[in-house]
Amino acid sequence: MLFRQLFDESSWTYTYLIAEHDGGRALLIDPVLEKIPLYQRLLQELDLTLVYALDTHVHADHITALGKLREVFGCETVHGECSKATGVTRYLRDGEVLKLGGLSLETLHTPGHTDDSYCYLLKHEDRQFLFSGDTLLIRGTGRTDFQHGNATQQYHSIFSRLLTLPEHTLVYPGHDYSGMTVSSIGEEKRCNPRLQVSSAEEYARLMHSLNLARPKQMDIAVPANLKVGLV
Repeated sequence: MLFRQLFDESSWTYTYLIAEHDGGRALLIDPVLEKIPLYQRLLQELDLTLVYALDTHVHADHITALGKLREVFGCETVHGECSKATGVTRYLRDGEVLKLGGLSLETLHTPGHTDDSYCYLLKHEDRQFLFSGDTLLIRGTGRTDFQHGNATQQYHSIFSRLLTLPEHTLVYPGHDYSGMTVSSIGEEKRCNPRLQVSSAEEYARLMHSLNLARPKQMDIAVPANLKVGLV
């Protein structure tokens, strides 16, 4: 398997490139519009064919590259089925598996950060990779105060779904703001301060007390991303 973790400095966004091997079919998770030249170069250098571009949810902090990637590469654009974005060519149901040759991505509906938040679970040989979007971050969790966010839903998405995965499952988030690149389910259970709660009510109180600043690009990004970035 070929795997690359890419970073957008302006929005602190991680994008993930996955392929069977050099010269094979590939997908991108959470691509950023301004980084398309980087994706083009990397796909060309590794002789990859881009067949899927996925978003974990409708983002509020950057403009997605999905629509432009479809124009350039003819790839499918993918969201979870609860997404209200138009211009998406494929909507995945909870539990549906997206095939990439011998690789499989399982779709997990994990509402809470937004109502259309999804994670993707990749199993390869004896390893598991969780692409957790903004649902589960490294030593944090995604905010729940806009886009139909719901702290109680997020608690259940995390505790009843994600934290039931094997502890060795690697966690690759949609963002990181402190220089961390990867964690694991076991590590987040032990070290994530937002997960040291005893109930959904306690978690909701914690999330409601954060008083976070509004994302700078939200008024531009959300309308654009509801049209897969084509504005």
